[in-house]
Amino acid sequence: MRAIVIESEGAAPRLLEHADESLLSGDVELDVLASSVNFKDGMALAGKGIARAHPLIPGIDLVGRVTGSAGSAGSATERFSAGDLVLLNGDGIGESLHGGFATRARVRPDTLVRLPASLSPEHAAAIGTAGFTAMLAVLKLEDAGLTPDAGDILVTGASGGAGSIAVALLAGRGFRVLASTGRVEENGEYLRDLGAADVLDRRELSEEPGRPLQSQRFAGAIDAVGSTTLANILAQTAWGGTVAAYGLAQGPDLPTTVLPFILRGVTLAGINSVECPLPLRERAWEALARELDGDVLDSMTTSIGLSETIPYAQRILAGEVRGRTVVEVTQ
Repeated sequence: MRAIVIESEGAAPRLLEHADESLLSGDVELDVLASSVNFKDGMALAGKGIARAHPLIPGIDLVGRVTGSAGSAGSATERFSAGDLVLLNGDGIGESLHGGFATRARVRPDTLVRLPASLSPEHAAAIGTAGFTAMLAVLKLEDAGLTPDAGDILVTGASGGAGSIAVALLAGRGFRVLASTGRVEENGEYLRDLGAADVLDRRELSEEPGRPLQSQRFAGAIDAVGSTTLANILAQTAWGGTVAAYGLAQGPDLPTTVLPFILRGVTLAGINSVECPLPLRERAWEALARELDGDVLDSMTTSIGLSETIPYAQRILAGEVRGRTVVEVTQ
């Protein structure tokens, strides 16, 4: 088994060509076909508090082929047979359970999703947790009743993995999307190619919080930033709008008041992809397979080998990575 392993707290991650497979635990045995690099993976590899068990194989995403099962009759493992293609995002892998930065894995079946027939393993890995989270946020707006004629939808952190896919998904559904990024000149054309109608400089929203209620600009939003940015988004969301929040790139604080909620009926909806129940996981992946154009996904995706993943962590933490990064675990 080839794997990246963080052997103890504070230890630098190492790529082991012959890692001990007895490290693995779980009822469903897999050959890992691909993984991806997310911001959370960068934090784990850089020793920034994500790894909660040691030794740990990081990687919060995996796409694999079932090779066997250690489950008993009547267990959830009966949903899968050897040869089935499956995917897993979150559920503790890469944090407290061994994850996808390895050629082998053993996982629990509770949140394991069968790979949609129209998705290749490479495309599923490119979507990964970022795209899965983006779709959960889009579905949250859908369930709130937002339609394209409601008005503009803002996406912050738009050049990141989740943000890029959120822009593409919303544009594909006919929404007019405003994409916020810290690098307008560098990423503006890229975001417009994904479907953004306009590109905003993140400083418009990230400075000191303004009045609790400001001019109504957005029918809804998908936010990766938190803190002052999220406070200003809420203050600028139109009556009855919904903001789906999944990130805290600027910080976990929220310097706002109750006024957007009680005077404009704004809804702030949290997105948690790690503990998402299986029916919602399957709904999100079915929607991704149906709606996300493969050529658009390819245009935002870079591939690296497992041997390149450790130094790549610093790039994603520095905000130098645009779109999605697939990890080819055999390379």
